[in-house]
Amino acid sequence: MDLNNLKKKLSEFLEKTPYELYDIEYIPNKKDPVLRVYIDSLKGVTMEDVVEATHIIDPYIDELDPIDHEYMLEVSSPGAEKELRSKEAIKASVDKFVYLETYEQKLEGKLIAFDGEYLTLLNNKNKKIVVNYIDVNLIRLAIKF
Repeated sequence: MDLNNLKKKLSEFLEKTPYELYDIEYIPNKKDPVLRVYIDSLKGVTMEDVVEATHIIDPYIDELDPIDHEYMLEVSSPGAEKELRSKEAIKASVDKFVYLETYEQKLEGKLIAFDGEYLTLLNNKNKKIVVNYIDVNLIRLAIKF
């Protein structure tokens, strides 16, 4: 099974739906192998979206037949604290609370701007912090407590 090829085909297939492919993973458990498909959308993902996306994805996966043995298909969301893996995802997250890591620091705050090169966060002390995109090792949404 070629996960990269499956990911590409599934991503293209989902372009015709309200959902986008966030990621896929295959867990080769001996008893119950699982193909997990993570979906996302601009408005977020509800349980109803997961059910609907499962009905959309399941027949397509069956048609592709990427795995030569029995497995379970799981459709899921990447979660409330999903990693922001592209500049587009970061831009779409302006005005949201994020967690960010560089080699030198770990930051949390409201992402107030991203121009493609620099991210500007407003921390809990209302201090603006500017980080060069090149220095970011990880950025994800975060839940503010």
